[in-house]
Amino acid sequence: MFRFICIVFFLILFLILTIPVLIAEWVIGKFNPYARDISSLRIVQWAFKFILKITGVKTTVIGEENVPDEPVLFIGNHRSYFDILLTYSRCKRLTGYIAKKEMLRYLTLTSWMKRLYCLFLDRSDPKEGLKTILQAVDYIKNGISICIFPEGTRNPGKELSMLPFRDGAFKIATKTGCAIIPISLNNTAEIFENHFPRIKKTHVVIEYGKPIYPNELDKETKRHIGDYVENIIKETIKKNAELV
Repeated sequence: MFRFICIVFFLILFLILTIPVLIAEWVIGKFNPYARDISSLRIVQWAFKFILKITGVKTTVIGEENVPDEPVLFIGNHRSYFDILLTYSRCKRLTGYIAKKEMLRYLTLTSWMKRLYCLFLDRSDPKEGLKTILQAVDYIKNGISICIFPEGTRNPGKELSMLPFRDGAFKIATKTGCAIIPISLNNTAEIFENHFPRIKKTHVVIEYGKPIYPNELDKETKRHIGDYVENIIKETIKKNAELV
């Protein structure tokens, strides 16, 4: 419970004290947008790493060398709020996450997310959902990676289970030809969700799969690319279960 209180206190302080930073970043962006983007990335990564340090989580990372130095589409399984902190804190280049539109209610948090090229998906409106995907396509073309959890929500099921992937996310890769990087996450729900509201010191495993370029796949596999990536992640989290 002490770790939970510390994290909540830190988040409140961060969101309040960084309001002037957001204003300063806005001014910097008028003269040097790239400098603003990198600065925003590093500030948020610092905050995420600090929170992870409070949790005491031990992380084993496999295959990080598989991530090419180019804009990619990260696809991961999703069981915890901490999946975002664990993966975003390791991003080497600008990366926007696709989040549910309900996140828009948190004003300062939303401002940081927008600054970091996050997009907000309205899952109840297919037309708005398509606009979000097309904006993500535009980001990829402009050198910004995108990360999405295609299960659509956090999976509350058993550790090695996964919800079906939604195919819309993969249009980002098929329309741009960018690499898909599967991210397999093991044991992340054990940090928080499995014993809410306690934060538990635990061990998680993150594995980055080899790049999958849609245009290099055969016609049938490309047609069912969502199932193809989903199966890779399923097999990987089963393989890594013995490591946690």
